[in-house]
Amino acid sequence: MLSSVLVTECFVSIQGESTYSGLSCFFVRLTGCNLRCSYCDTKYAYSGGKEMSIAELVDAWQDSDATVAEITGGEPLLQDGFIELAMSLRDCSERQVLVETNGSQDIGVIPEGVVGIIDVKCPGSGAENSFYMPNISKLHDYDEVKFVVRDRDDYEWAKMFVLKYNLTEKCNAVLFGCVSDSLDAGSLGKWIVDDRLKVRLQVQLHKILKLF
Repeated sequence: MLSSVLVTECFVSIQGESTYSGLSCFFVRLTGCNLRCSYCDTKYAYSGGKEMSIAELVDAWQDSDATVAEITGGEPLLQDGFIELAMSLRDCSERQVLVETNGSQDIGVIPEGVVGIIDVKCPGSGAENSFYMPNISKLHDYDEVKFVVRDRDDYEWAKMFVLKYNLTEKCNAVLFGCVSDSLDAGSLGKWIVDDRLKVRLQVQLHKILKLF
């Protein structure tokens, strides 16, 4: 019998971040997070939520015809039912399943073939010491690593992290985005170009489109 997970919301929208940006996406936002980042825009997922069976969520994705599914949060890896949910979504369809995680948890629990989008928290988040360093050796070539940059100091910190651990050779993409009310994407893009940094600039497409 399939178990359940605590869900803040599930919905279909446009994937706004990662290399999957622009695709229709079935989002499952699980409840609960162990971090309190300064720029968090999903504080409503810290608590509350409702129990939903994994079977319900699988059926909802199949009915949606969305191109991809993403398990997000909160921090989804905290939930006991995460592995079963990720495997069930992966196995019910040939479509791609993503999971976005804050980087503080062991990504080794993410099932094979499910794409991890792993945050590394910069100092501007207030959680720069939260990254679980063994995750670097557990990256697959299809995973993606994300940095959210508040200012030039964050950018320099993120750049050094990428270079020190040779991240661009360890995963599918290294993503740099900006805290929207603190740094404009044009400035971040110029820094990347000037430094010839082999990372991908991303914007929060869902916010530009005002989808949610």
